[in-house]
Amino acid sequence: MVGARGWHRIGPDPAIANWAAAARPVAEAVLRDSAEPWRCGGTWFVGVDALPNGPDGAMGGAGFPWQAVGLAPEPLHPAQLSVMRPGYPQPSEAETPAAFAFRRDRDAAHLDGLLADAAKRRRIAEPHRWILGMALNETDPEAAPLVVWEGSHRNLQAALAAALAPHPPSQWAEVDITDAYTAARRQCFETCRRVAVPSRPGQAVLMHRHLLHGVAPWAKDAKAPAEGRIIAYFRPLMADVATWLAA
Repeated sequence: MVGARGWHRIGPDPAIANWAAAARPVAEAVLRDSAEPWRCGGTWFVGVDALPNGPDGAMGGAGFPWQAVGLAPEPLHPAQLSVMRPGYPQPSEAETPAAFAFRRDRDAAHLDGLLADAAKRRRIAEPHRWILGMALNETDPEAAPLVVWEGSHRNLQAALAAALAPHPPSQWAEVDITDAYTAARRQCFETCRRVAVPSRPGQAVLMHRHLLHGVAPWAKDAKAPAEGRIIAYFRPLMADVATWLAA
């Protein structure tokens, strides 16, 4: 469904709009009540598993828009609430100057599911099936939109497959893939087209699980509601890394 680009915009569709309208006040309540600290100088609420949707994805009387997004129903985790505010990103004590520069200049480009240990070495710890984002409120297109590198899913899949090939599949979740991933990401910056993908309530963005993506800085004078730019993201897990690695 995502094709050669590795991503696909869906909608606007009434079913997606209804779900977003039901989810927005719940998300705003989470932002008011959550004790989770905002990162990047108070401009980013990470919000992992923060939206209290049920396994069926429904919010209030709005069912999850499976048909509209073209996906087969399956149990869902509580959605991430990715929220940005004006000024994103700002330096923070939690990041080195180099990490902040990468966030500012390279949109904090990453592949979902790779977790780093204390030594910053990465492994495939969370093999997601797909990534689906749905905007919950109306913002200017330049208000820290999603950014993707088109076709990067093919580069990353090939690089990680080569790095894992010498190891038995049963051990793939424990293999250090840092060097292969870093080199492939650098290649994507050089060869893949960077595209900003703003979205509005009623739209959804579906991404291939291997797609390199990030968040652009908040442009000067871009407008959004007081709560910031809110996108709900779903990433259901797959059974194992071997299944995840398959193109």
